[in-house]
Amino acid sequence: MDLLLIFKAIIMGIVEGATEFLPISSTGHLIVVGDLIGFHNDGRVFEIAIQLGAILAVVVEYRQKFTRVALGMFNDSQSQRFIANLLIAFLPAAVAGVLFISLIKTYLFNVITVATMLILGGLVILWAERRQHQVRVTDVDQMTWLDALKVGLFQVLAMVPGTSRSGSTIIGGLFIGLDRKVAAEFSFFLAVPTMVAATIYDIYKHRDLLELGDVPMFAAGFVTAFISAWIAVRTLVRYVANHSYEIFAWYRIAFGLIILLTAYTGVVNWSL
Repeated sequence: MDLLLIFKAIIMGIVEGATEFLPISSTGHLIVVGDLIGFHNDGRVFEIAIQLGAILAVVVEYRQKFTRVALGMFNDSQSQRFIANLLIAFLPAAVAGVLFISLIKTYLFNVITVATMLILGGLVILWAERRQHQVRVTDVDQMTWLDALKVGLFQVLAMVPGTSRSGSTIIGGLFIGLDRKVAAEFSFFLAVPTMVAATIYDIYKHRDLLELGDVPMFAAGFVTAFISAWIAVRTLVRYVANHSYEIFAWYRIAFGLIILLTAYTGVVNWSL
């Protein structure tokens, strides 16, 4: 067992869980941190697989909601509408992923793209927070299929690394009239089918790269991703109840500028 590799997997798991549900781009952070610590074992397969730990955190945190929906999926109209909304919101990213994910991974999975999108995304969040909000929806179960579709279209933007899946869906939700808590919670719920599908697809596609000896590394990343994601989800819901997302915007801008500066000056020799 390679203890150094396990340690790196733990770091990557913490980064994945801590950033997956915050509007700061988990993929971008995984690319940057992976480059800094020299973690390239199994490439994107590991990074996709540990997302299951983050997904489990959402399921555990909202277990009552998921249980109620599961029990009512055949005879409760509210549960059926919730499931339909998730499927509708999931479809745009699913279709775009099948069509463009290979091109995106080939040409856009690099540190400069991440830095640029972090900065641009931060500016969009600042703009979104400083415009006047027109809140129409104050509960997830009030969302229509059209609301769900619009959030799903915003999620497509997150295919570009550095954009942030949660950032694009949460801020997109604010744009279309969801209140802060609803935008955050629907983003969490939408992550479940989106990330499960991405995980299954990538593991199947790269199944030849998987080895039994990788199990400890994957397990370490999975567990730490679950713990850090659970903390992040609970913290974000409480935070957004009384605060704006501006702090995340400034973090994105500062982080992106640091990456560009270190790349330009050669302080960090980015390999991606």
